Amino acid sequence: MLRFILGLLIAAFASSALSAPKQLVIIAGRPSHGPLDHEFRAGALLLQRCLSGVPGLQVEVHTNGWVSDPSVLDRADAVLIYADGGGGHPGIQKDHLAVLASLAKRGAGIACAHFGVELPSTNGGPQFAEWIGGYYEHLYSVNPMWKPEFNSFPDHPITRGVKQFAVTDEWYFNIRWRKDMEGVTPILVAKPSDKVRGGPYVYPPGPYPHIQAASGRDEVMMWANVRPDGGRGFGFTGGHRHLNWGNENYRKTVLNALLWVSGLETPADGVRSDVTQDELMLNLDPKPGSKPPVKIAQPAPK
Repeated sequence: MLRFILGLLIAAFASSALSAPKQLVIIAGRPSHGPLDHEFRAGALLLQRCLSGVPGLQVEVHTNGWVSDPSVLDRADAVLIYADGGGGHPGIQKDHLAVLASLAKRGAGIACAHFGVELPSTNGGPQFAEWIGGYYEHLYSVNPMWKPEFNSFPDHPITRGVKQFAVTDEWYFNIRWRKDMEGVTPILVAKPSDKVRGGPYVYPPGPYPHIQAASGRDEVMMWANVRPDGGRGFGFTGGHRHLNWGNENYRKTVLNALLWVSGLETPADGVRSDVTQDELMLNLDPKPGSKPPVKIAQPAPK
């Protein structure tokens, strides 16, 4: 009888584990730049709302550059960092690099968006190259403001339902890839014109001879990565201009990626979502030049 009861308990525990929703944590950076640029908090809450109806997924948003409670990451199946990068990258402050390493070791997904893909080559760059597939390296990569045309896509869960689109954004390219791009799948690819390659870039203005010398080469603005242990990651270099989240295909690409990096199946036609102009104007950071009042919405229910 005891063996029978233990068997039932084990079966119940296994069933509960299998049915438990995936936990996605989005870390939004501190206020940055001017109005409608680098609206990390507003963008993160918008993505959370768009994913609120996805079965088997719970999304938490934490603001100001890191989680408010460290235990949140103990149960995370995936983490997206959407924040300023470089030396101020949230992932390399205090013990955060070690925390993320432990997440990666247990198979959690790790992703970065926009400035969040930039890391110092001597501090965090090599680790993030392994976790997400590559990173923006200062003076090697570039950050022009331009309008790539994404006309074709690989057969990948992230691209399901995504149609051709083009939006002006600070799209980075010439990424520092992990060795031989092992495990990396380019997702958003376009060919910069010679004018784009010649600058000016956003900062430093350039031009860089090695970027100009690659004239005619396709460049990758978003990619997916599968680590040797099966863990997933992605990098998305868009996300500078907040209003671009109003573009359905731009938004769908990232929403699909968030399901994929969390270990969930992406629907055949991708994640469906509708965003109004009013919704785009919610949760904006109070910045110099903002038009008061800043409208604050409640986060989507967990």
